Amino acid sequence: MSALTVSQDPDQSWDDLVRFWEEMKWPEGSKVEIIEGIITVSPSPAFRHNVITERVQRRLYSVIPDDWGVFQTLAIAVPSRLGMFIPDLLVAPVGDCAETDTHIPAALAELVVEVTSRSNARHDRVSKPAAYATAGIPLYLLIDRWAPGGPTTTLYGEPRGEVYRVLSAVKFGDPLKLPAPFDVTIDTGEFPVG
Repeated sequence: MSALTVSQDPDQSWDDLVRFWEEMKWPEGSKVEIIEGIITVSPSPAFRHNVITERVQRRLYSVIPDDWGVFQTLAIAVPSRLGMFIPDLLVAPVGDCAETDTHIPAALAELVVEVTSRSNARHDRVSKPAAYATAGIPLYLLIDRWAPGGPTTTLYGEPRGEVYRVLSAVKFGDPLKLPAPFDVTIDTGEFPVG
């Protein structure tokens, strides 16, 4: 199953979009995001996708401060880009995240991780990094199982405007080091291919 978009009034305000996103009864287990002002409903990630996410999460827990959390279902808001995103992983200070039940400002994130799905990889490669950079999220890790040249992992950083600089890019099988404040190496050889 691929992603489904929900048509909305193009003149609808950000607050109206968020209210609709919060109040609508969405299919259980689905991932519902606002991407460039369009509500997108995606199915739950597949097993291999979840294995990759779990491997990264395991490494992150070993290095983050006690007052930070690694979240899998926490939404982050980037109103200037009409975006409400649910990254595969999000690292942020727990205390700062306690202000709301449904989402946090994207600027609170220290690291965002996205693992591509075949049906919506474009969002992870184009729309989301532009929004994350705009919000000033210091690090964006893109694990692209469906990259045209083969599976790759790319670490982006130093956001400026809506653009990141590539800090490191490796093919699956090669290690990738996350810089401070994480200082951990991700073994992409643990990632299932396909």
